[in-house]
Amino acid sequence: MWLVAQLPYSLQIQIGKFIGWLSYRFVSSRRHVCEVNLRMCFPDLGEDEHRDLVKRTFAANGIGFVEIAIAWFANIDRYVDKVEIHGLEHLHKALEKGNGVLLLGAHLTCFELAGALFARFGDLSVTYRANDKNPLFDACMFKGRSQHFPGIFERKDIRGAMRCLKNNGVLWYAPDQDYGAQHSVFVPFFGNLAATITAGSRFAAFNDSEVLFFNYYRKPDNSGYEFFFSEPVEGYPSGSEQQDGEILSKLVEDAIRYQPDQYLWLHKRFKTPPPGTDRDPYKK
Repeated sequence: MWLVAQLPYSLQIQIGKFIGWLSYRFVSSRRHVCEVNLRMCFPDLGEDEHRDLVKRTFAANGIGFVEIAIAWFANIDRYVDKVEIHGLEHLHKALEKGNGVLLLGAHLTCFELAGALFARFGDLSVTYRANDKNPLFDACMFKGRSQHFPGIFERKDIRGAMRCLKNNGVLWYAPDQDYGAQHSVFVPFFGNLAATITAGSRFAAFNDSEVLFFNYYRKPDNSGYEFFFSEPVEGYPSGSEQQDGEILSKLVEDAIRYQPDQYLWLHKRFKTPPPGTDRDPYKK
């Protein structure tokens, strides 16, 4: 990863595409997950369109892996001029309130590099899930992120995350993965019920923090990146975890529709069955 991070950007993109191609060809388990997710979420796609989207998704995820290497091991200043930021005034205005800002986002493939790049424009604290199965990778992840973010909070460190908001910090939180039924609600996600984490509601309500949505994309021609900060999300938190989950799910859907191939479709988004069912769409 360190070696790839030192190469020219155009070569890094090509290596990422190659990693994506290799994964598509030889990691059949993840290809199956991706195919199932896309069939469930985009049922109107024809076979050729579906196959093409799967391939483009693997290419985007391969590039995303290279971007992780860049974020952790490269000189980020090399990439700052590749970023276009839209709506930054919304974030600045939200901070003027003095109660912190909860920045919600989705697991789009360039999320790691997006965070590292935005750190050149403003302070950003993050939450993350520790990789208990691979201590070396976890150590690299923590060290790589530590150089960019003033606060890094493991997902169980609720006090640290809330302290960040209390100090009028910006907390970046991506609650769009399936971590089981506990502390989740089931809401429609592209027409399918999916377990959606409710912690974002509690974070926002704790200090009456403003809530913005943060989108980050690799440009279609792979020449750079675009970041989008929304205006404050209306009605969130609403006082109802179910309604908040629906609001969040709609925001994530909108983010994905802008660049469908740049989402982490290799994750089992529907692995937890809704109550009263034994659904397992990934079972062969």
